[in-house]
Amino acid sequence: MQPIEKKVLSRIYGRGRGWAFTKVDFVAEFGEVNIHHALSSLARAGKIRRVCHGVYDYPGHSELLGKPLSPAIDQVAQALARKFNWRIQPSGDAALNLLRLSTQVPGRWVYLTDGPSRRYVVGKHTLVFKKSALKDTGFKYRESGLVVQALKALGKERVDQSVVTTIRQELGPKLCARVLQDTRAVTGWIYEIIKQVCRERE
Repeated sequence: MQPIEKKVLSRIYGRGRGWAFTKVDFVAEFGEVNIHHALSSLARAGKIRRVCHGVYDYPGHSELLGKPLSPAIDQVAQALARKFNWRIQPSGDAALNLLRLSTQVPGRWVYLTDGPSRRYVVGKHTLVFKKSALKDTGFKYRESGLVVQALKALGKERVDQSVVTTIRQELGPKLCARVLQDTRAVTGWIYEIIKQVCRERE
């Protein structure tokens, strides 16, 4: 293994299993040509996995099944967002899954973005980036948009105490205060629920 490959692999292992990345995550330190060769070589050696065009991951591993886990779609989405300098926000079923408000793993993961609309196939899943108004992707904190999009996906009539409790468990006290501040301009009923979540934190 070349010295650069060892350095890159060390960085990858340092981020832990499940992390997805592109060459952009390394070019500042190693240079584009070198990192391209290093990632290709590491993928051929089975140290990392190529999950779609230009995107790799350090696969998670299932002890129970004795094989690698499927790619973490949210990690792949974030890797692509870093690569293209997009702001993104999970929406619909993706937001519900990431906030643990749904146990179903969506076959189609939709992210709002201030970049162009694009579609990627990642294993058995489809990853969709949907160009959206900046107001839907312009939150300061990722968790703010996650909560807003999850509540939109549920609809006001389906929000009950268990939903409030689950969201509260996902947001720590510090995050709750930030999300409350960050979402002041959202639709009235959504903000009332966020206030309820954070008020019960106090």
